Amino acid sequence: MTACFPHPYVVFGVTGRTGAAAADALLRSGLPVRVVVRDLAQGRPWAERGAEVAVADLTDLASMVAALSQAQGAYVVCPQHYQREDLFVRADLIATITARAAVAAEVPRLVALSSVGADRENGTGWIGMNRMFEQRLGATGVPTTFLRAAYFMENWMPMVGHAIHSGVLPTFLTPAERTIPMVATVDVGSAAAALLQEARKGSGVVTLSGPRDYAPNDVAALMSAALGTLVEVAELPEAAWPNALADAGFSPAALAGFTEMSRGLIGSHIDIKSDHAAIEWAGTTMLEHVIIELVRRQR
Repeated sequence: MTACFPHPYVVFGVTGRTGAAAADALLRSGLPVRVVVRDLAQGRPWAERGAEVAVADLTDLASMVAALSQAQGAYVVCPQHYQREDLFVRADLIATITARAAVAAEVPRLVALSSVGADRENGTGWIGMNRMFEQRLGATGVPTTFLRAAYFMENWMPMVGHAIHSGVLPTFLTPAERTIPMVATVDVGSAAAALLQEARKGSGVVTLSGPRDYAPNDVAALMSAALGTLVEVAELPEAAWPNALADAGFSPAALAGFTEMSRGLIGSHIDIKSDHAAIEWAGTTMLEHVIIELVRRQR
């Protein structure tokens, strides 16, 4: 008699934070997981934990169909290549291939990483790539939950590194006392894992924020406590953004996208509550835990 093994949950992006957190949460629950990586070496740590490993190129339909075959569901992401001038074209290609592969592999349900602001037609910069991802997947008819995450707490990593050495925390988010929703990437992955296991029918949107909103001033205060020395906030005017990002490796198109996105955040055009049809979820990880870990890694 042939043994019948349950089909796996397929997880993309395991070399990044949210995919790794999603795969980890599923494996900890004793569920079958197939991770998708660019080369086998990236999959070895997951294989050691009992996961299947599939190698796929996000722009190659055949390998994507193979990676998604016989799945209970899949967590899909559309990585954004900020060093490329054609980053929007590249994102559209990945979104299109992912959509076609999901249909060909007959995936029963998807959870797709997106972003707050993806409901806006314009004025969102980089987030336009998440909107494109939603549109391509939404057109397939495959039941999909679009997980629109708030501003990642880990986005503060380069600024934290600067503050450790200078005592000054630069911020593009102004004014420094204004709070916005932020979420830890571990909570994004945990939410994705939970959504994959839901018996929900059809498609929908879930917004995910942290347990409370935070301001740049809060980040500086938490850093001061972690370092035992005063960290001050430096609000960066828009004219200073290109110079501040000179070492980030952004293409001109990516820099323009960052600028428009930041304007949208500052002006509240990008708002986690702007889509009234979305279901609101909240993570549990406090910003202080993330900041303490970022400080520990960079000291």
